[in-house]
Amino acid sequence: MRISWNKSLVVPVLMAMGLAFFANPASAAETDLYVSTAGNNANPGTKAKPFASLEAARDAIRLRRASQSAVKGRFTVWIRGGIYPRTQSFELTAQDSGTKESPIVYCAYKEENVRLVGGRTLKGFGPVTDPSVLSRLDEKARGHVLQTDLRAQGIDDFGQLRSRGFGRPIVAAHAELFFGGAPMTLARWPNEGEWEQIAGFPDDAGQGDDHGGKIGTLEGGFNYTGDRPRRWKDTSDLWVHGYWAWDWANSYERVESLDLERRRVKTAPPHGLYGFRKGQRFYFLNALEELDQPGEYYLDRKTGILYFWPPKPIESGEALLSLLETPLLKMTDVSHVRVGGMILECTRGDAVTITGGEADQITGCAIRLIGDYGVRIEGGHGHQVASCDIENTGDGGVSLSGGDRQTLAPAGHVVENCHFQKQGRWSKCYVPAVLIGGVGQRVSHNLIHDHPHCAILFSGNEHLIEFNEIHHVALETGDVGAIYAGRDWTFRGNRIRYNFIHEIGGVGMGSMGVYLDDCVSGVEVVGNIFYHVTRAAFLGGGRDHRVENNIFVDCNPAVQLDGRGLDRSPVWHDMVYDYMKKQLAAVPAALYRERYPEIAALDRYYATDGGVPPEHNVVAHNVCAGGKWLEVGWHAKPGMLELRDNYVGDDPGFVDTARMDFRLKEGSPVWKTGFKKIPVEQIGLRDDQGRRAVKQLKAAS
Repeated sequence: MRISWNKSLVVPVLMAMGLAFFANPASAAETDLYVSTAGNNANPGTKAKPFASLEAARDAIRLRRASQSAVKGRFTVWIRGGIYPRTQSFELTAQDSGTKESPIVYCAYKEENVRLVGGRTLKGFGPVTDPSVLSRLDEKARGHVLQTDLRAQGIDDFGQLRSRGFGRPIVAAHAELFFGGAPMTLARWPNEGEWEQIAGFPDDAGQGDDHGGKIGTLEGGFNYTGDRPRRWKDTSDLWVHGYWAWDWANSYERVESLDLERRRVKTAPPHGLYGFRKGQRFYFLNALEELDQPGEYYLDRKTGILYFWPPKPIESGEALLSLLETPLLKMTDVSHVRVGGMILECTRGDAVTITGGEADQITGCAIRLIGDYGVRIEGGHGHQVASCDIENTGDGGVSLSGGDRQTLAPAGHVVENCHFQKQGRWSKCYVPAVLIGGVGQRVSHNLIHDHPHCAILFSGNEHLIEFNEIHHVALETGDVGAIYAGRDWTFRGNRIRYNFIHEIGGVGMGSMGVYLDDCVSGVEVVGNIFYHVTRAAFLGGGRDHRVENNIFVDCNPAVQLDGRGLDRSPVWHDMVYDYMKKQLAAVPAALYRERYPEIAALDRYYATDGGVPPEHNVVAHNVCAGGKWLEVGWHAKPGMLELRDNYVGDDPGFVDTARMDFRLKEGSPVWKTGFKKIPVEQIGLRDDQGRRAVKQLKAAS
């Protein structure tokens, strides 16, 4: 909330946040090792004679812990300021674990600026002089585009552009250029922020879709308008990116053939998943001739020459090329290890992966300019990503997966007090700032904004999503929610409370605040504030939801319910009686019916095939000001909702609507409905040592 908070109510507790490692070790039971860019791995790793690499420090800890005279306390590896190029992952395994009482810590020394970099700083930029290249450039670009020879700098691994996006495996891809701390744009047409539209498909032949339109077949390709592609001399590595049939499914595809006479593009397999629909958005990329504005680049893989129009003088910023395809930090079956106070940047793949183990922490780090995910956690228990800035990632921010849905045992992973911005640079759809799966994860006190699709996507059971501020997401996609889940009766016990969701976008079919899609059920949406959200709480055919004690301001509508589970058309009938029935059968019936008794009510509907209605949804004690209150349709009826004690009016008595201060004054009539105070002072980021460390890191880099 953008209000004057009472900071005394949010005093940081450093030990609880796992930030104690920022303090200088003082106990005799602790061992300090040092790493420096000026060090030597033959050194003993003292402050005066540091190691040169993280591996040397790791190996020294292994040896000391294995010896009979090993110190039993905490080991801290203090990393001195500087750039540490990573040509391979820094790997930790089970033997590198600490204990709860004696963790192992890798962190920056005091306030020194430490950067783990998975790429190379480029030098040697100069003007383009080759007439054959100049003739291909747009006239306005010729005096601005610079070039550098990568092979002359020892770089010959450029990677490959690969099909990626909706439904594609997330894999490390190609070398990317970053300049001045920001990703640059691979030369494209139309330019960034603009799109071409599919003009049709061959012979106007296609297959019908469930909305009564036509979609061109994958093998037939699609048509474009105009003659811009006639300018391109080399199309051997030309690509297209588009939302080929739906505004929630994008992909990058290689152009297999380009017919200039018939203005037709054929893509190489696997094509777009849903075919090509007339009028959908796309653009071409990776064409030298389209390097026509500041911030664009093109890499000629045949010659190794990188062409770049810098957005500011080349000497004023650092040009980085990503090279590392494996994670900067890879932790496998590691427990009680803390990593903090560093910048992790410039990779083709993930920044950090944690697999198995327990109680590892990534804290107070700036994770940026990443090709895939910032942090990926799979399995294990009690891992934490706290007080980090995660920005400019090719895919998502943090992925949490763990716990056991067969026993409902929680994993207890946490993402807390992190600032996410500009995720989804490449894959766009379903690569959220935080991806949650399994059982029992918590996502709290984060700030999330500037995302093309959804902010938080969850599946599974008993997750807690609370005290987050989310704004300006769904900026490039449609039929999307800021917080999203869908298509499983058994995703139960999830709570979404005390979040502030405001000013989100959406194209085509638009966007939602909390999107409970395709009959997902049993979610608590309590104590949230929605402002300027098209469909704030969207109940897409599901059952047993509780929408209580929320504030809706200028939403349209505040609450929407449909009954898609009753639709007899094949797409919806098959969803309910095939896919969702199988999902229901995949979990232990006795356990789930004991934990979630409402599931038993589905039996009567699966005894026949007449559909499943959206029953037992409670909408109570909410406040709606401006916009529209309620919309019920698509087989649903108002009587299917339990509506009670909601306040709908123009002025419920907010403290300051213009400043988005939606606390209610003491004299507000809302209090008479049983509405309970929302702890707005706790929403969003909290000031703590980790956040201060990140701020200092970014200011110094």
